[in-house]
Amino acid sequence: MSRYPSLTWAEARSESPSRNDAEIDQLIQNCLAGNEAAYRLLYERHASLVYRLAYSLLQQREDAEEVMQDSFEYAFRKLSNYDARQSAFTTWLYRITVSRCRNKRRRKRFSILPLSKLAPSGIEDENAPLPDLLIERSETQQAVWDALRDLSPKLLETAVLRYFYGLRYQEIGEILGISPKTAESRMRLAHQKLRDSLTTGEESA
Repeated sequence: MSRYPSLTWAEARSESPSRNDAEIDQLIQNCLAGNEAAYRLLYERHASLVYRLAYSLLQQREDAEEVMQDSFEYAFRKLSNYDARQSAFTTWLYRITVSRCRNKRRRKRFSILPLSKLAPSGIEDENAPLPDLLIERSETQQAVWDALRDLSPKLLETAVLRYFYGLRYQEIGEILGISPKTAESRMRLAHQKLRDSLTTGEESA
């Protein structure tokens, strides 16, 4: 089975935005109470999701690792500002990650704080495996990534959140700071550009 998303428009999922389960809510409360173990568990529950999102948007392993760390450092510093009534924790965390990816694209280098206490041998390890998205690429899978790379940052963000994460336009809008209608409009444009790119590639093969 392909590890890559189908580019068939109708196959994008449309389930309701996720909300926190009781365990996540409790972990957040424990973090705010100063429990270091809770921070570690919250990190472990979400690190791979954040890393995959950062990699999908930046397509550079080192950049994705830096953004992942920076996103968690910021999220943990601002955790008291998070309001579960407004959005799921993953939505809030994705919003932070997208913002950090945008900053990374604007700046060649920026300083990050280590997460050594939280993940001494975790995902930032030089020997850690790459995301599943990179394993055993077929020619078709490579073509999809090449097509994604040609999208503008705005369209890429929308396409990744829709295709790879199956988010609804309402939640995509919350993450990107745009209206659901704008998110849908960007997705339609991204979808058309991807189809055009892949069709052109097939014709020239």
